[in-house]
Amino acid sequence: MSVKKTHPKNHSQQKSSVKKKSKGLNWLFISLGLTAVSLTSAAAGAFIAISLSATPLKQSALTPEQEEVFSQDEAISYKSLRLPELSRPVNVLVLGTKVLTSELDEKPTEDLGYHALVNSFKGLSDTMVLVRFDPLSNKLSLLSIPRDTQTTINYELRKINEANYYGGPSLAAETVSELLGGVPVDRYVRVNVQGVEKVIDALGGVNVYVPKDMKYTDHSQHLYIDLKEGEQHLDGSQAVSFLRFRYDRYGDIGRVQRQQMFMRALVEQALKPQTLLRMPEILSIISSYIDTNLTVEELVALSGFASQTKRSNVQLLMLPGRFSGDGKHEVSYWLPNSYQIKNMVAEYFDHGQPSFQVEPTQPTNLKIAIQDSTDDPEAVRRMVNYLREAGYRRIFVSDEWPQTLETTRIVAQNGDDLGAATLRADLGLGEVLVESTGNLASDITIVLGQDWQNYFPEPSVPFQETRSLTTQN
Repeated sequence: MSVKKTHPKNHSQQKSSVKKKSKGLNWLFISLGLTAVSLTSAAAGAFIAISLSATPLKQSALTPEQEEVFSQDEAISYKSLRLPELSRPVNVLVLGTKVLTSELDEKPTEDLGYHALVNSFKGLSDTMVLVRFDPLSNKLSLLSIPRDTQTTINYELRKINEANYYGGPSLAAETVSELLGGVPVDRYVRVNVQGVEKVIDALGGVNVYVPKDMKYTDHSQHLYIDLKEGEQHLDGSQAVSFLRFRYDRYGDIGRVQRQQMFMRALVEQALKPQTLLRMPEILSIISSYIDTNLTVEELVALSGFASQTKRSNVQLLMLPGRFSGDGKHEVSYWLPNSYQIKNMVAEYFDHGQPSFQVEPTQPTNLKIAIQDSTDDPEAVRRMVNYLREAGYRRIFVSDEWPQTLETTRIVAQNGDDLGAATLRADLGLGEVLVESTGNLASDITIVLGQDWQNYFPEPSVPFQETRSLTTQN
């Protein structure tokens, strides 16, 4: 069955911006509804109306100079016989903003309190992720950039989360591009933290493993975090608490790791066909909390691509770097590692060449952390001995993983998927995940699952030969 293509009447004569936005949203809901139906029924599809070129979720006006930062003159999607599809790899900068009344020049008419959250996009970016949708490799790569990353903004040394405050999405995009050696940023999405709460509630909550008890109270910000360790079904408010918690020894870096855990769980739950069917309803709820220069056609193309991406092709990276300062007596920064960034950008964003000043790492030279999820010291001993027999020497035992896993995880902490794949081949089992949720001091983290307990025989090397190994956190 075909759908007749229609054109909006007297479009040039519509002078009311309110009517334009309403009409754009109506087309958005219709279009995404068609997308969801196509994904679930594999029907013949439909031609998308010409109004798909609208940007109904755009909240802020950019100057011509600011718009030039984004390659909007280069198409990122095309209309096939069914639905819009990506025509090339696309880099989208996602900014999560948390704005308080105390940070606003113009105070809201309603008395919300001095440090209350407000729906605004003009503050510091609490979260910054560059997402690459690559139809050539069928991979979805998410690079988390810690908010404390040291960079230069307006010729001054600052934290990268200040870029949005001083210059909005265009300055944030310019700053990120410069940090990554010129990686182009094609589009942006800004989401207020209140919108995250709304969308999680609209999805019916999200299942996440909370790795530790989280408790923190700040009356001035109306922030009350109280989450218990274990598998939890989080509603919107609890999910925001999980994402905002940063009050542990790793500060913002620990929070980035938890955000990656949350993003993987959310992607796996939200991009199901039954969820996509409800996309129009969800977008109607959160539309006022999103600012983006993506058109509806582009949103449909990106959503369709993401929904078909395999779990193993979702790569969660973190900007390579190290801590500076203790955050108590001086400004604490995350100092970028330019050599590692160059290598990561070349591999995952297809930009530039790897740094020749960094020698290729032999798999056996990888620094490997072992985390046990099975509460089985014998399984740890067998893994240590097996790795030593296989030629690996830089091994240490880290904290136990609190969640019992059925399948062993081989986590490429710094994005070394080749090294992780080699290690997986040597082990003969496990799941390779490119994400930054492993031990920060490692290249690869092996999280032992129950499959290892039942898989490998006793090693021939006595455990006492490995007692020199140190345990690191």
